[in-house]
Amino acid sequence: MPKIAAPELTLVSKNGSSKISIRIDYAALKKAAGVLRAVNHKLRQSIIRLLEDNVKMTVTEIYVKLRLEQSVASQHLAILRNANVVKTDRDGKFIYYTLNHNRISELADLVEELAN
Repeated sequence: MPKIAAPELTLVSKNGSSKISIRIDYAALKKAAGVLRAVNHKLRQSIIRLLEDNVKMTVTEIYVKLRLEQSVASQHLAILRNANVVKTDRDGKFIYYTLNHNRISELADLVEELAN
């Protein structure tokens, strides 16, 4: 499949005196927006902080620690898992959740790039 060049976007200052052109990879931007939406929720941020402090936890440990219903914890973990922010590892009958540090690093780089 041929690679399609990213479209170019030209930004012009209010008075029209300066212009900059940037190339936008809309697929990457859409993917990044999905990840940002996933982490832009107080409860999911609490889950991320909890996993950061505890390295790996089961859904039971998470919902007990955060005083949630099991279904609520599972729904929010599924959103984080679909965004690839958390990973799962099965050990017998237990499923452990861990942070995907590579994905979080990519997210931090993206936010830094957008801020500059």
